Amino acid sequence: MTANRTSLFAAAIVALGIVLGGYLLGDGLRRARMADRSVTVRGLAERDVNADLATWTIAYTEQGTELGAVQAAIEQDTRTITDFFRKAGFKEDEISSVGSSVSQYFDSNRGVNAITVRRRLQLRTNDVMKARAAYARQFDLIRGGVAIEEGGGMVYSFTKLNDVKPQMIAEATKDARRGAEQFAKDSGTSVGGIKQATQGYFSIGARYGQEGESGSESPFQKVRVVTTIDFYLD
Repeated sequence: MTANRTSLFAAAIVALGIVLGGYLLGDGLRRARMADRSVTVRGLAERDVNADLATWTIAYTEQGTELGAVQAAIEQDTRTITDFFRKAGFKEDEISSVGSSVSQYFDSNRGVNAITVRRRLQLRTNDVMKARAAYARQFDLIRGGVAIEEGGGMVYSFTKLNDVKPQMIAEATKDARRGAEQFAKDSGTSVGGIKQATQGYFSIGARYGQEGESGSESPFQKVRVVTTIDFYLD
């Protein structure tokens, strides 16, 4: 009897272990499946900003057959541009020369040297609206005899991106959670913590105008960031 009871007791322990092991295994698999349940959503944050830096680089040339005369002409152009900026209210330290070049070749058809002198003068200022108004009057320079080259437009920059990044990331994260909560509501679940998050890059575009217009072409800009977040579903 003692041996039989011992065998039955041992068998009961083994059976209980099998049942308990099966339960733990099943519960573990259930938890693993629950851990794999997630939803991927994107969150958007946008903010209207104004450029705080304006940069206008003016390239201009003079041509001739005598170097001295061409140099004198380019110096006169430089004075015309500098006076234009000063009358517009800009300070001397906002105006600088950013390059010059001289090229010449022998014009066999005329039998003379053809000389071209090119210079670049730059306005760099934080008074963006004043610079915008001056840029609108650039034809005054052409009227004054300055041969302005094409492609020297105004560039508007927003330099305080780091000041708005933290709050915009938080806004994009909240926007993503709202999307995840709507998905969870529709599927009869609830949203848990963040499984994985990827921050998109910040872009600055024009606030108004045609789609795809560069933000540097307008002082009225829009900062945009998109985040991609995986949320656990409970």
